[in-house]
Amino acid sequence: MTPNTTPATAPTEFRRPAAALALLAFAQLIISLDHNIVYVALPQLGSALGFSAHTLQWVISAYAVAFGGFLLLGGRAVDLFGPHRMFVLGLAVYAVSSLAGGLATAPLPLVAARAAQGLGGALLFPATLTLVSTGFAAGRQRNRAFAVWGTAGGSGMILGSLLGGVLTDAFGWTAVFFVNVPLAAAAALLAVSLVPRRTTARTGRRFDVAGALTATAGTALVVFALVQGPESGWTAPPVLLAAATGVLLLVAFAVIESRGADPLLPPRLLRGRDLGTGVLVTFLYMGTFGTLLYFLTVYFQVVHGYDALDTGLAFLVPMAAIVAGSQLGGRLATARGTRTAMIASLVVGGLGTLLVGLSLSTGGSYLALLPGLVVLGVGQGAGYTLMFGAATAATPADQQGVASAAASTAQQVGGAVGLAVLVAIAGAATSGLSGPALRAATTEGLRTAVFVAAAGIALTALVALGFTPANTPVDTDTVHRTAA
Repeated sequence: MTPNTTPATAPTEFRRPAAALALLAFAQLIISLDHNIVYVALPQLGSALGFSAHTLQWVISAYAVAFGGFLLLGGRAVDLFGPHRMFVLGLAVYAVSSLAGGLATAPLPLVAARAAQGLGGALLFPATLTLVSTGFAAGRQRNRAFAVWGTAGGSGMILGSLLGGVLTDAFGWTAVFFVNVPLAAAAALLAVSLVPRRTTARTGRRFDVAGALTATAGTALVVFALVQGPESGWTAPPVLLAAATGVLLLVAFAVIESRGADPLLPPRLLRGRDLGTGVLVTFLYMGTFGTLLYFLTVYFQVVHGYDALDTGLAFLVPMAAIVAGSQLGGRLATARGTRTAMIASLVVGGLGTLLVGLSLSTGGSYLALLPGLVVLGVGQGAGYTLMFGAATAATPADQQGVASAAASTAQQVGGAVGLAVLVAIAGAATSGLSGPALRAATTEGLRTAVFVAAAGIALTALVALGFTPANTPVDTDTVHRTAA
C-alpha cells in the first residue's frame, strides 16, 4: 500500500525567479570551486602544517570520499525535509567547515574540515538540483535555468584553479578556505527570502536507516579505495579491505532496498529509462571530461613549467568556452530536445578532446592548444548543463532529491575511476626517468590518456541515445507507479 504523503519537493514557486536562479547558480559555483581551489595551495599548505608526501593527498581525498559517500543520504533528506532546509544546512556546514579549515594548525583537523566540506556538498548539491528541476516550468524556462546552473558548475571547476592561484599568491593557503565563509553565509541568508519554505510535511515515510547506513558506508569505502589505490598501490591491504567491504555493503544495500517497504533508493526508480541512462552518462562523463583538467594541469606545470598563477590564467579561455557551451546547450535543448542536444555536445566535446591530444608536445605552444581547448570547452559546458536535467526529467517531484543524488554519486565515482585508470595509462612509461626524457615520456603518456578519454566520450554519446526522444511523451502516471 502506498503511504499517504504530501511531497516535500512539490513544484516550487519562486517569488523572484531571476534572483532565485542566481542564488542557485551561486551555490553550485561554491560546490564547484571547492573541488579544485585547494590544488594549487597544496605545496604551501603541506609545508606549513607538516603533511608528508603520502598524507597530503588526503586534503583532496577527504572531500571526495565524504561528498560521494553522503550523497544518497543528502538526497533522501531533501525529499523528506524539503530542499530549503537542506540548502541552508548545506551552506551552513560549508561556512563552518571552511572556517575550521582556515584555522587548522595540524594535518588531522584540516583533513576533518575537508571531509565536513564534502558533507556540506552532499547536502547542498541535491537540494540545489531539486530546486532547479522543480522550480521552473518544463521547456524553455527550465532549459534556461539549467544553462545558468550548468555555467556556474562547469566554469567553477576551472575558476577554482585560477582563484586558488591568485589567493595563495596574495594571502597564503588559508585564503582558499576563508573565502568560502562569507560566500556560503551570504547565500544561506539570501535563501531565507528567495527560496520558499515548505508549509506541508511528508507523512508516513521512514528515513530507511539501514539503507542509509549501508549506502553511505559502502559508497565512501569504494571511493576511498579508488582515490587511495593509485597512491598506495591496488594490492595494498587497506585498499583491498576498503574495496571488499564497500562492495559487500553495497550488495547489502541492494538487498535492503529490494525488500524494504519504503526504500532510500527505490530499485524501480533506477530502471526508469532516463534516470538509468543518466546515471551511466554522468559516470562516463566524469570519467572522461572530468579528468582532463588534471592532465592539462600536469602538461602546463610539468612539461612547460608554468607556476600556479600561470596555470590558472591558462584556463581562462577554456572557462569562457564552457560558459558559451552552457548557454548553447540550453538553447539547443529547447529547439531540438535534450537528447539531441546531449549527443551533439558529446560529439563536439569528443572532437575537441582529439584536437587537444594531437596538440600536446614538449615544444608546443599555448596557441597551438587553443583551437582544441575552445571546441572541448563548448562541448564540455553543454554536456554538464544537460546531463543532470536529462537524468531526472521523468522523476516524480517528491523523489527528485534522491534521483539527483544517484546521478551525482555516479558522477563522483566515475571521476575517481576515470582518473585512476587514465593516470595509470599516462604514467606507465615515466618510471625512473628525469630531465628531457621525463618531459617527453610525460607528454606521450598524457597524449595517450587524452585519446583514451576521447574514446570514452564517443561511448558516452552512444549511451546517451538511451534518453527519451523529444517527441516521445512521458507517461507521468507510469513514472509515478514505477517509482512508488
